[in-house]
Amino acid sequence: PLQNHPQERNRAWATPPPKEGIRIPAPVLQNFIADLFQKAGTTQSDADLLADLLVATDLRGVHSHGTHQTPGYTRMMRDGRVNPRPNIKVASETTTARVYDGDGGMGHFPCHTAMKWVAATALEYGTAAATTRNHFHFGSAGKYTRMAAARGCIGIAVSSHRYDLPPEALVKNVNATSPISIGFPNGEQPPLVLDMGAQMLPWDEAIYEQMPFAFFKELGIGAINRALGGVLAGIYLPQFIPPQSPWESNQGAFLAAFDVRAFMPLEEFQAQMDAFVAAARNMQPFPGTDHAELPGNLEWQRERDYIRDGLPIEPGHQQALSDLGAELGVESPFAQYEHQRFGAE
Repeated sequence: PLQNHPQERNRAWATPPPKEGIRIPAPVLQNFIADLFQKAGTTQSDADLLADLLVATDLRGVHSHGTHQTPGYTRMMRDGRVNPRPNIKVASETTTARVYDGDGGMGHFPCHTAMKWVAATALEYGTAAATTRNHFHFGSAGKYTRMAAARGCIGIAVSSHRYDLPPEALVKNVNATSPISIGFPNGEQPPLVLDMGAQMLPWDEAIYEQMPFAFFKELGIGAINRALGGVLAGIYLPQFIPPQSPWESNQGAFLAAFDVRAFMPLEEFQAQMDAFVAAARNMQPFPGTDHAELPGNLEWQRERDYIRDGLPIEPGHQQALSDLGAELGVESPFAQYEHQRFGAE
């Protein structure tokens, strides 16, 4: 089963694929989530976009960064920690680079806007990049690199939260959960999309003594992510930090795209990538798994399965969203899908 693959085990710290629950059509869930965000104070267009991005993340099986985030996001908006109606602005720009200000809102809005511009500009000039600042969580990094890949570009998305590095803490804590994603245009084979956090290994002195290089490499990825998605993005500028800022605004991002056609014909690249991915998938899988896959392959398959069969919603998630709906005065759609229950009874 898909949940036995290494990529799924690596996400066990977050939210693994549901083993029981109900299945609901993605458009139904999307409308419900949009209604919740609008009741929390967003505009209708922002609610629709945020719901679309979170449900798209669910469809790929990255449940930890999908609609599971809805109660927390809406709570922060209602508590005054996140601006529910941000005005996204371009703070500075050159021909191929921009800085976007998120106005204290969710990071999905400036990052989605920025990647649209980055990909379009890369198609014109070969490459482009942007940073975003003054916003909260931007969700799963992979949704932004897939935007670039859909335009025939290689996409990069990196992010970091602002938090202290106390001298008494182990340097491993530099990593935290700073994410990075790199996505490539695909042909007939599933796409190659790396989407991961920098923190991969639990601290264990015995493991460190056996293979210190693994911790050093992990630290290197985390430090780079913080430098690009944090320092370069400007999240440590005092005007974006409370009490100067009325918003939490603790995250930034770095987004870039490279047009494949600046290096070789897109069709040739896709054909060679197809050959590479197909060869890798034909190799021997890791022990305990059914078949070999590269990063992004399982998400590609799950998206097709979930669109066909419905999104799996486990009981705890269903209850949390239903409770939020009752609190905000939005009727839950789950009752009509109880007949599509799966797993343990």
